[in-house]
Amino acid sequence: MDEFELIDRYFARVGAARGDVVLGVGDDAALLRVPEGHELVACTDTLVDGRHFPRGTRGDDVGWRALAVNLSDIAAMGATPAWATLALTLPSVDEEWLEGFVSGFSQLALAHQVALVGGDTTKGPLTVSVQLLGYVPSGTALRRHGARVGDLVYVTGWPGDAAAGLALLEGRLAGQGASRGALEGKFRRPEPRVAFGARLRGVASACIDVSDGLAADLGRLAAASGVGAIIRAAELPLSRALFALAGEARAREFALGGGDDYELLFTVPPSARAALAAATGAAGAPACHCIGEIVAGRAVRVLGERGELPVPRGWDHFAT
Repeated sequence: MDEFELIDRYFARVGAARGDVVLGVGDDAALLRVPEGHELVACTDTLVDGRHFPRGTRGDDVGWRALAVNLSDIAAMGATPAWATLALTLPSVDEEWLEGFVSGFSQLALAHQVALVGGDTTKGPLTVSVQLLGYVPSGTALRRHGARVGDLVYVTGWPGDAAAGLALLEGRLAGQGASRGALEGKFRRPEPRVAFGARLRGVASACIDVSDGLAADLGRLAAASGVGAIIRAAELPLSRALFALAGEARAREFALGGGDDYELLFTVPPSARAALAAATGAAGAPACHCIGEIVAGRAVRVLGERGELPVPRGWDHFAT
């Protein structure tokens, strides 16, 4: 099978069929129609075998995850996803793995009405790069730089679960049964908060998705906003599965510094709490937890019952 047969067999008809795709897979570039009165939103993420997922990970999980991490970026902007391009580097043509990859990617793409409109394939170490494009009403996108002193800090879902799931897969954490399955599932199949991100437009003052660790990503939001932040350790939401396998102290470490959660971390002025309650009360909204507040200064601090706790550095590809 040559490159063009591979593209035609596996990728020519992936994802949703959208009326705003003027020209999709098969030409030198795609032609797309952005709705009037909207701004284009673009993001890109790359996943490398053995770096972003364990070697030997099933193709369907890699396909799902490759799109999910980009959907999470779109969610953090309060935007609507629409079109994706895919650059796939393969060591060889493994048809069983490819069928799984397309299945996982397509499942999530259809759930969010994303069309695959182009990309590239090449030979080399397994690497997956997805560019995702979407749109948001002009002037309404969520950003990192809007937090103000006095705002409350919220996070969706159960931070730390995905990092613990990876630790289980890599043998750094032990456990069996339903708790293990739940945590591994959070790593294999993250659920991007796209619909909820859109509901946060006009409610949240700043937003970021949690990919490199809650404390580290809050630090990025705070730095962009020119403020500091306090996390109250007692308010961190720890899932029953995480608590059961890791215990309280280690569960808190996973929650603060683990990364791979792809939850939304956002700030809300006290005056917008009623609007947030309405957003979280909508059907399908994720659990949201207030974990701290924005303060003057530049640092992120974690406060425990007996004083300050160490602040995890979070993930950094080039840290020494």
